[in-house]
Amino acid sequence: MRLMRFVLALIVLAIGLLWSLQGLGLVRGSFMTGQTHWLYIGILTMLVGLLGLGWASRSRI
Repeated sequence: MRLMRFVLALIVLAIGLLWSLQGLGLVRGSFMTGQTHWLYIGILTMLVGLLGLGWASRSRI
């Protein structure tokens, strides 16, 4: 169960990073490219992923 939480948190973190990079215009080919609100959504998503990593590392199960 702990491994599942860890992997899920990493996936959320990676999606947040991708959205942030698209919001900055560094990853092209999407409707999100260059849209700054996707940068902010990505940053919030990365924070959720980091919180999930902390939660997964502290759980015993």
